[in-house]
Amino acid sequence: MIDMIERIPPDTRRIVYAVAAAGGILAAGAIVHPGFASWTSLRAMLIVASFIGFVAAGQMLVVLVGGIDLSMPWVLNGAAIVVTTTSLGRTDRLGQAVLAALAVGAAVGLANGLGVAWLGVPAVVMTLGMNGVMEGLSLGLSKGLTCPSCASYVPDPLHRLVVGRLGPLPTELLVWAGVALFVTVLLTFTTFGRRVYAVGTNPRAAFLAGVPVRLVTVVLYTLSGVFAAFAGIALVSYGGQPSLGLGDPYLFESIAAVVVGGVSILGGRGHYAGVVAGSVTLVAIVTLLQAQRVPEYGRDVIYGLVILAILFTYGRERADD
Repeated sequence: MIDMIERIPPDTRRIVYAVAAAGGILAAGAIVHPGFASWTSLRAMLIVASFIGFVAAGQMLVVLVGGIDLSMPWVLNGAAIVVTTTSLGRTDRLGQAVLAALAVGAAVGLANGLGVAWLGVPAVVMTLGMNGVMEGLSLGLSKGLTCPSCASYVPDPLHRLVVGRLGPLPTELLVWAGVALFVTVLLTFTTFGRRVYAVGTNPRAAFLAGVPVRLVTVVLYTLSGVFAAFAGIALVSYGGQPSLGLGDPYLFESIAAVVVGGVSILGGRGHYAGVVAGSVTLVAIVTLLQAQRVPEYGRDVIYGLVILAILFTYGRERADD
């Protein structure tokens, strides 16, 4: 059995580990809490995991080149506010509102990419600073979410897209499947994807081979901003109205989903399939602990220990390669 696992390519092996972790948590939950792995429960967990998956898609792209995006919380929150304040709940303004929200994410991501790639600002500093800028703009322009248009709801078609169903499947999961397909095709079957892995593995060698390293970096940060805005649109569509701090939980969760999903924090290795499994794993852990009525401090401890255990497995696997 060990020999079979060792014959699996390292990147694929990490996906297998991430899927096994998700399956293990679900199996443990089914044993200690009947109904935990029922379709109803699993469907709810997958919907919650999808929001993490949207944010983690962008986080993964920048991590693949050794970066990080800390501007996601308020890009997400700002996009959610833009959708409602631009659409005013009207269907005829839906397209305009969605494009405006995505444009906000793209603009912030572009600024992050230019700062990191062309100005040489460390990614942590650049993206954290942009998160502060977005927080200030969101609070200032919306007057602390007390402006008249801030009370608007998202247009009904957008709400139904997120909370609706196609047969037994929530349409939200179909949207997530579309995102997974897009990211997988982009990274696996395109020249751009090969350049991303080349930059993440060795940026100097990639540059000498003719890869436009700075341009690739800018594009990835721009996509990261777009995915954060996309997550904001999905979240506000699910809830109906924005709230302050909407994106705060997703910073840690997006990074955790990426690393639990087997993406190397140093760049150059990883696939979105593992990130999907990592997102499900995180939600399953929290759901199981809540079902067992573990106090919040205990949930935080166990949650962190499980993540560390999974990362320890990756560390041992890398040391053995």
